[in-house]
Amino acid sequence: MHAAQVDTTGAGDAASQGHSDLPAGDLVRLPGRGSVFVRQLPGPRDAPTLVLLHGWTVTADVTWHLSYQTLGRHFRVIAFDHRGHGRGLRGDAGFQLEHCADDVAAVATELGIDRFIPVGYSMGGPIASLLWQRHRAMVEGLVLCATSTHFAHSPARRAMFSMLNGTSVVIAATPLRAMGRLSCTAWSRRLERRGDAPWMVEQVLRHDWAQVLEAGTAIGRFDCRGWAGDIDVPTAVVASLGDDVVPTSRQFELARAVPGASLHTVPGGHTACMDRSTNFVQSLLVACRSVADRATIHAVPPSLRRDISTVRSAARSPSAA
Repeated sequence: MHAAQVDTTGAGDAASQGHSDLPAGDLVRLPGRGSVFVRQLPGPRDAPTLVLLHGWTVTADVTWHLSYQTLGRHFRVIAFDHRGHGRGLRGDAGFQLEHCADDVAAVATELGIDRFIPVGYSMGGPIASLLWQRHRAMVEGLVLCATSTHFAHSPARRAMFSMLNGTSVVIAATPLRAMGRLSCTAWSRRLERRGDAPWMVEQVLRHDWAQVLEAGTAIGRFDCRGWAGDIDVPTAVVASLGDDVVPTSRQFELARAVPGASLHTVPGGHTACMDRSTNFVQSLLVACRSVADRATIHAVPPSLRRDISTVRSAARSPSAA
């Protein structure tokens, strides 16, 4: 692995990339795991905490850079890169989504956060769901964006995901500079119409591509259809209506699979989170506030829940004084 190539300092990060509004960050040491660069927005006093979980092949900043400041006005916000991605943890063990979920729990523990709402985009959705499964006491609710209960939903997709492990072996033996040129070329073409494409390419060049491809295999194996119906925390699903990566129908199925999940839709494809025209950020905020409100009610004795709901409904009524 190329751990020595990873910039974990964050020095000059926002300024050099032209994103001066990125939240501040610091290295957080995770005992037995290593150190990871974690961005934080403090939010209002006593606000619920969101932990933002990014998608495959990108980074926390690429996924959430348009969302940070809006969410930070209402919540405490935590974000960092997953294993093998950007400035995420490195290691010799094979990539597992379960390890990523445990990393999130470890970061929360080191920051003194007892309870939080995981917000997962694409690959971040499975990680968020696994957090509920593996660290139930820490999870107040779930917000799942552009994601699904499973991803290998066709023979072609299953074949694609199964190929990635073999490809990762080849890439592990590829010189870093050559791999960087290949990834830079591919991402430049994909992002050439965006004004911030060079910044995004810089983010991608930090990847350990062997681990990233192993992550693809792990995504292909993920399937929570057998236990999604057991999720017992307030949940919201944000579905992208023009998604050709995670079909919108699969996102709707996820919303139906989780009991009581609210559904919020946005126009645009799988990169809706990076497109200002989709109104993704406002829909995400509505979803997060919905989960936070329901989590508050969920945490009080059942005898008081109806009274809280009645008061909140009255306060939001147009006729309320």
